[in-house]
Amino acid sequence: MATWHAALTVVVLAAGGIPPKNMATSPKAVVSPDSGVPMDSPMPPLALNTAPLTAKDLQGKVVLIDFWTYTCINWRRTLPYLHAWIDRYGKSGLVLVGVHSPEFPFEHDVDNVREMSAQIGVGYPVALDADFAVWRSFDNEYWPALYVFDAKGRLRHTQFGEGGYEEAERIIQKLLAEAGHRDIDTRLSTVNGTGADAAPDWKDLESPENYLGAARTDGFASPGGIVGGERHLYTAPKKLGHNQWGLSGTWTVDDRRARAEAAGGRIVYRFHARDLNLVMGPATRGGAARFRVLLDGKPPGPSHGVDVDEAGNGTAKDQRMYQLIRQVGPIGDRQFEIEFLDPGAEAWSFTFG
Repeated sequence: MATWHAALTVVVLAAGGIPPKNMATSPKAVVSPDSGVPMDSPMPPLALNTAPLTAKDLQGKVVLIDFWTYTCINWRRTLPYLHAWIDRYGKSGLVLVGVHSPEFPFEHDVDNVREMSAQIGVGYPVALDADFAVWRSFDNEYWPALYVFDAKGRLRHTQFGEGGYEEAERIIQKLLAEAGHRDIDTRLSTVNGTGADAAPDWKDLESPENYLGAARTDGFASPGGIVGGERHLYTAPKKLGHNQWGLSGTWTVDDRRARAEAAGGRIVYRFHARDLNLVMGPATRGGAARFRVLLDGKPPGPSHGVDVDEAGNGTAKDQRMYQLIRQVGPIGDRQFEIEFLDPGAEAWSFTFG
C-alpha cells in the first residue's frame, strides 16, 4: 500500500452517459497507432479545479493519468505497480491521477466508486468521468490505459493493457531526472500482488473475458439459446465444450446482464484458467444475494477464491467483481457452477487469470 495519499475524488465531471462503442479491456500491453493522443501533445483538460488537487498543482510535475473502472481485472492487476511507483517517486514530483470511466451502470454510482476504491486501496485523486468526456478527449480505447506526461505537460509514454511495467518505470525515472530531481533510485520496484491483484498465470490462461448479456456473449449453450429481455426458464446443457456456458432456472437476460428471477438460478461454465472472477451483485445497492460455488461438481476446497470459503459459500453484498476460484495444482479444463440461493442477483461478465 502506498504511503502517499490524497482525498479520493478530485471532481465529479458528469453524470449519466454510456460507454463508447470502441472501448475494450486489454489483457496484455498493446501499442496501437490509433489509440490515445499523439506523442508530445499537451495534456488534455481534466477539469481538476477542486481541492485537494488543481491543474496548477500539476505544473512542473511528472503526471500519470490512469484510466480505470473498478470491476476491470486487467486494471486491478496493474494497481500494485501504481502503488509502488507513487510510494517511491511521489516525494520526487510524481503525481498519479485516476480517471474512472465506468463500464457497467452501477459503476456510475458515486457511492459505489467511493466504497470500492476504499476496499481496493485507491487513495490517490480520481476524476469521475461518468459521461466519458475525459476518455474522449484522450481518444482512449482501453482499460487500463496509462498516459505519462513530463514536467512540461507533454505526453512522453503510453501503456495500454497489462505489462510494460519496466519500461514505464524507466520512463518515470528519466522524466523525473529531466525535471531536475537527482535523488532517484534507479532500481526497479519489486511488486507482488495478492488476491485479485496477483499477476495472471498467462501460460495456462485459455479462457477470455466473456459477457453474460445477449449483445456481447460467446459460447452460450443452453437449449433454445437466449430469450432476450424476457423472463424465461432455462435448462443447463447436458455437456459443455471448452469456454461454453449455460443457465438453469428462471432468468431474464437483456443485452448487458443476466438476472436470476428466482432462488436456485444457476450458471455453469467450462473454463481453462487458474482464476475465475465474476462481475455480479444485488440488483440494487444495499441488497444481498447468497450463493454457492462448485468446481467439477464439488466444493472448491483449497481452490476457492477470496470471496468464497472452502465449502464454496459466499454472499454478494456489493456490485463488483468477485474472485470465486483460484486453483491450486495443475490447470486444466474445469467446470464451474454458481447457484444463487436468493432471487435478484445480476451477473455481468466473467474474467480469468
